[in-house]
Amino acid sequence: MKSLLFLTIALFALSGCDYEEVEREIGYKGRARVNPWLAAERFTSAMDWEVESVISWTAPDWDDAVWMMPAATLSNESFTRMSERWVRKGGHLILLVDYADAEKNDWLDRLTPPVLEPALFTMLQRAGIELRKGETSSKPVNTEMIRLGGRDFEVEASAASSVVVAGGVPGVFASVKSGDGRISVLTDARIFRNRWIGEHDHADLFHALIEESGYVGTVGFMRGSGLSLWSLLREYLWPVLLAMALWLALWLWKSLTRFGPIERETSPAESRGFEHHLEALGNFQWRLDRGASLLVPLREQIVELGQRTSIRAGCRDDDFFQFLADRAGLPRERVFRALSEKAPADAAILTRTTADLQQLLQVLDHSSMP
Repeated sequence: MKSLLFLTIALFALSGCDYEEVEREIGYKGRARVNPWLAAERFTSAMDWEVESVISWTAPDWDDAVWMMPAATLSNESFTRMSERWVRKGGHLILLVDYADAEKNDWLDRLTPPVLEPALFTMLQRAGIELRKGETSSKPVNTEMIRLGGRDFEVEASAASSVVVAGGVPGVFASVKSGDGRISVLTDARIFRNRWIGEHDHADLFHALIEESGYVGTVGFMRGSGLSLWSLLREYLWPVLLAMALWLALWLWKSLTRFGPIERETSPAESRGFEHHLEALGNFQWRLDRGASLLVPLREQIVELGQRTSIRAGCRDDDFFQFLADRAGLPRERVFRALSEKAPADAAILTRTTADLQQLLQVLDHSSMP
């Protein structure tokens, strides 16, 4: 009764406590969480452009008008040469430098500098663009206006990397003609990502970039340059990996009862060999004084077969024991002992005598076959 009364008082006390609701954004769900350019893709489709979305490097085709991709995608000379040929024929290449990784969480304000290869810098230099790669400790380059096609667009861009065209002022955006096409570089990719494309004039700038190509075709989005399983595990699953490592350490501590080098595999006992079983059997028969009686049937059969074989071979008057020794490949003394010795002196002699008799019988059986 007292416990029930105490529980009732505790419930009334807790119900009277003040609390505060805190709302915290954790990011998108579904496709928008894994595809940062989903809003830009849908915006492009709404403008009646055909959209192609890929997660890894895909060479631009002749009917593609615009390709937007992380700059880290162009990681070798082959990719840059294919892209340059496509641009010279009229394509518009939009390169995104910082914050362009597909796995980046837009609600975690942390910059991971992209890995840019020398082939990319060389391609941009040929087009007249100088890309200055920054680090997390670099002073950010900020801008509030981007000029394109004679128009000014209000943006909110800040990046560690910067681009310069023909010795101009470093900024976050540069766009130059290359052949019949165009190359544009944006160092702050956040203005086109799902979370920020609807702010300021970001969507208008994106629309102007697409229209700047001057050709009608497919607009491609490439998002898989920096995506790796290890980076995802390191960012999101490190508690699980830590727990698995701890569980493995505890299991090893419990299971490994001994330490040090592993002992060699124990070889089977010699007594398990066939010849040792035969010797043990002979020793048993010899102890029962059955050695002589066991040898008599073998000897009689060998003598009978040997005489037939010697007559058939025309050696009737020759030394019978030598004849058998030549046939079996044994010394004459061993053949004589095997056929004439009355009782073996020990179990080892019984075993050896039996083996010699078996060899003689086998040879004579083959000789008597037609």
